[in-house]
Amino acid sequence: MMLKRSLAALGLAVLLQAPMQAQDKSAPTYRFSVDLGQVKGDKLQVSLLTPDFDKDEVVYHMPKMVPGTYAVYDFGKFIEDFAAYDKKGKKLDVERVDQNSWKIKKAKKLAKITYLVNDTWDTPKKEDIVFEPAATDIEEGKVFLINTHGFFGYFDGLTKEPYQIQVNKPKEFYGATSLRTVSSTPTSDTYRLANYNDLVDAPMLYSRPDTAMLKVGNAEVLISTYAAGGGQRSRNLAQSIKTILEAQKNYLGGTLPVDKYAFLIYIDNKQNRTGAYGALEHSYSSVYYFPEMPPAMLAEQVRNIAAHEFFHIVTPLNIHSEEIGNFDFSNPKMSKHLWMYEGATEYFAHHVQVNQKLTDLTGFLKEMRDKIIASKQQYNDDLAFTELSLGALDKYEKEYGNVYQKGALLNMALDIRLRELSGGKYGLRNLMKDLSRTYGKDVSFKDEELFDKIASLTYPEIRDFFRKYVEGNEPLPYAELFQKVGVTYQPSGVQKRISLGKPTLGYDQPSGHIIVASTENLTAFGKQLGYKVGDQLWQINGEDVTLRNATDLINKYVINGKEGEMLTLTVGRKDANGEVKPVKLQAKLVPAEETVSHLLTPDPNATAAQKALQQAWLYSGL
Repeated sequence: MMLKRSLAALGLAVLLQAPMQAQDKSAPTYRFSVDLGQVKGDKLQVSLLTPDFDKDEVVYHMPKMVPGTYAVYDFGKFIEDFAAYDKKGKKLDVERVDQNSWKIKKAKKLAKITYLVNDTWDTPKKEDIVFEPAATDIEEGKVFLINTHGFFGYFDGLTKEPYQIQVNKPKEFYGATSLRTVSSTPTSDTYRLANYNDLVDAPMLYSRPDTAMLKVGNAEVLISTYAAGGGQRSRNLAQSIKTILEAQKNYLGGTLPVDKYAFLIYIDNKQNRTGAYGALEHSYSSVYYFPEMPPAMLAEQVRNIAAHEFFHIVTPLNIHSEEIGNFDFSNPKMSKHLWMYEGATEYFAHHVQVNQKLTDLTGFLKEMRDKIIASKQQYNDDLAFTELSLGALDKYEKEYGNVYQKGALLNMALDIRLRELSGGKYGLRNLMKDLSRTYGKDVSFKDEELFDKIASLTYPEIRDFFRKYVEGNEPLPYAELFQKVGVTYQPSGVQKRISLGKPTLGYDQPSGHIIVASTENLTAFGKQLGYKVGDQLWQINGEDVTLRNATDLINKYVINGKEGEMLTLTVGRKDANGEVKPVKLQAKLVPAEETVSHLLTPDPNATAAQKALQQAWLYSGL
């Protein structure tokens, strides 16, 4: 799961075992059906032909939480008209035990259950809002986002039994999912899964087809898109995604631990309830939610988030604790190893790009520097990471986002330490490969044993690393760490940077424009441009500026611009009559010296040993 950034990616990792990618040959205990052609006011009826019971009462549950969302959603809140029937169609008595549970009386006679699923997309209650990639959307004749945890439940004690799901659909609709059907007709798809864990790990997107296929190493990769505003998007997105997937394949040794993967992408044309966008990834697929944006910007967003999400095919798919492998959907318990599930995944997402030369050392160090700043300024850097993990649902909910900041830095530090101890021959990827061989997707480790196991697979000194920096709250020794690989770390330093000239920017709701709110801190370049308070930022070098693309345009023309290049800003400025008219501001880009924190720079005087370790850390293969 990637946490919120301002108008940024929230990714959520579903920490589950692999879904069945082919037919499960066991006779299904659960036989569900849902008809997408029978919508009742944004609701769908789910039917379940039940197994035989030899007891008087049984309890049916919807999940309180699904692992990886790190939020309690109580999906039972969205269920209506729950009813149970015997073989003759007579109703049985049902008692609603709590938000997520129904007790069925005379269970020995039970033959069928039906209920309505109300989509979460447009729930009227603020407290019931579900982040869109984890949500359900039911729009008759348009789209059905079937996050299976919102549609299908389980009987008490029977989460390990096989499932059959039959989806009846309009003939012009295509069901995009990582699953393979056991039978399919133009109006029906049937899937079988080994257990409930696999079921909630297999989302589906049904709509008119807009798809593309990629072959990446040994894996078939499906890109399926629904765009509320119309248009075909998947082919363009596939080309953007392919670059990072090829890099990840090479980074993982030339093959992938999956043979099929699906990107399910929903592009909305209206304001969403959460105010954020991003992805929910599963073992064999990811669900993406984005607002409408320019094609190049959308492609970049998908690519950047996919760099993180796709790496979850390593962990927790093949490396996970008992809390995840045997997840309790009614009373969830957290594992203490978010440093690995999310931190390692986020670190790999950046390390792969420098390793495969999609970025350079300077770009990689900038990403690590940004994480140091965020971990120290936005979160409690003194909180032990195992404690954060265990309390991520409640006590330390507000600290969760640090798994993508300090969590990645912990893995960077571990990678460097492993390379140092092995003379450059063994790093974090090697460790994850060894852990995958030791456990694998069908074997869970005990939460308390992992650190000792890692030490036994690597070096005794690594146990001290975990004791100090992951279980303990000692600050990471950045200066010492980076010095080992020929990089200088300064808690504060002076750096020349090109900027817009340091106007304080705000947002004017009535006009819908970014505005200059203050000119008090302008640099010489800012003064040369001639900003005035109240200026509306309309264009940068001829491109229209919106709230959504402002950061991208500033990066393109300013941050990544060259000294001496002409910058042209078109602003809207009130004249003497109060009428807003366009005014052009022009000046040549000039860097200014700024005092910055946590400065990372390559050391020009690095020794041969430091350079060799840096080379091994950044560019070694698996």
